[in-house]
Amino acid sequence: MSTPAETYSIAARMDRLPITPLHRRATVVIGFGLFFDIYEVFLAGTLSSVLKKQFSLGGNALTLLLASAFLGMFVGAITLGRLADRLGRRRAFLLSMSTYSVFTLLAAFSPNATMLVICRFLSGIGIGAEPPVSDTYLGDMLPPTERGRYTAWAYTLSFVGVPLVGFLGHYLVPLQPLGLEGWRWLFIIGALGAVIIFVLRRGLPESPRWLSSVGRDTEADEIVTGFETEARERGLPLPDPSPSTPSTQHGGALRELFDGAVRPRTLMMAVFQFFQTWGYYGFGTLAPIVLAAKGYDIVDSLGFLAVTYIGYPIGSLVSLPLIERFERKYLIVGSAITMAVFGVLFGISGTTAMIIVFGFLYTAASNVFSNSYHVYQAEIFPTRLRGTATSWTYSLSRLSSGLMPFILVPLFHHSGAGWLFTVVAAAMAIVAATIYVFGPLTTGRTLTDVNIVGGQGH
Repeated sequence: MSTPAETYSIAARMDRLPITPLHRRATVVIGFGLFFDIYEVFLAGTLSSVLKKQFSLGGNALTLLLASAFLGMFVGAITLGRLADRLGRRRAFLLSMSTYSVFTLLAAFSPNATMLVICRFLSGIGIGAEPPVSDTYLGDMLPPTERGRYTAWAYTLSFVGVPLVGFLGHYLVPLQPLGLEGWRWLFIIGALGAVIIFVLRRGLPESPRWLSSVGRDTEADEIVTGFETEARERGLPLPDPSPSTPSTQHGGALRELFDGAVRPRTLMMAVFQFFQTWGYYGFGTLAPIVLAAKGYDIVDSLGFLAVTYIGYPIGSLVSLPLIERFERKYLIVGSAITMAVFGVLFGISGTTAMIIVFGFLYTAASNVFSNSYHVYQAEIFPTRLRGTATSWTYSLSRLSSGLMPFILVPLFHHSGAGWLFTVVAAAMAIVAATIYVFGPLTTGRTLTDVNIVGGQGH
């Protein structure tokens, strides 16, 4: 066996591992943490009509409320995401979860819209790094033949949060448990749940790839040895590591994202992330406003949304057998085009049945798309830059999400739902074209192979 002082020796030993209970435990804990990112993202959109009435919000104030969490997520993805490469994946997601919990609890007791916007912004900073750091961690920890499927399982667990927000909103909004308005309980549930996840995540190991990339080879060796020991004790196959080239590079700077062979991938993912969020988060953020404009009252519209949101976990389940069987690049392209079509059909639907059908199909396609790209973005950057690259490019999606209400809400009021979803469809077309033309092939390949210069496999 190669010495643990060689970075690619650690990588080779990680890549040859079978799936162990340690892998499964990490997947579940990461998945439940991602649950709160999804929960947070869809919370404001789900409650937009309720909060507009509660605080007598005008158009600009409502837009700011919808944007506040996304703008915080932009800041969090950049700042906390960078910590994943500087201080480690584990420290970054522990800080992320604790910050989110504190400010979400404060949001529950906001006496006015101003405090709610501030708390939403600060909780957004906390949760903003959650997806890129989680993607990076799972990409580091999982073997190449199972990376896609287990990352998809983590997101499948998280997407239960979307219909849960819808159904909780539908049932809690009309009530006042313990004298508190129902919408406040949705924030309390999020804050207390995040505390539980923080405790569970303290038991996860640091990424051995990251430890080795910053010269902490002894610690990396101890963790990998733990995985190998568990595999042997359970009689799981443990082939010899593949020969690999040692790496002498430690850490990664932001400027490296724009150097050499990494630059085209950075620019590709920057364009991708800026536009994909209009399709993915645009639906959850704006669909409640669209339904209210179509004449549905608050409780009915929340019920319809809860049903359409069931498509998120179902779409995630559908992705499980697809994500290792088909090239992820093409799954991203195909699902993006499917979202564009169903989005337009949802926008022009005039009956309750069609609204629910096309809303469900849209959300299901969304999570084939989402699971595929979350695996993909963590595969196409080298270990020393993986946390920085995924968090920096992902932060652009949060910035775009923050800008989105200021553009799409006025467009909707001026031109209607049909034009709104036509613009969303155009954004998804840009996404599909960008990945189709510039994206490398990754499915079934080791992270080392995917990131060898000249081995991009377009």
